[in-house]
Amino acid sequence: EIVRFRSHVELFLEALAADGSEPVGKRLGFLVQEMHREANTIGSKANDLTISHVSVALKEEVERIREQVENVE
Repeated sequence: EIVRFRSHVELFLEALAADGSEPVGKRLGFLVQEMHREANTIGSKANDLTISHVSVALKEEVERIREQVENVE
């Protein structure tokens, strides 16, 4: 899950750095959705309280990003 999460983050950053010739809002939205899924999976598989807390913080950050992505075309 961590590897997939990182992959989604890399794709997200690449989309942000694109030249702007194509709209990226929808792509960013899909990537954020996948990041949220991976964060949920990490949290549900965590057998450690610290990892659970980090997972919750991660989901909060992903949600903040999702709110910003809604304003991107």
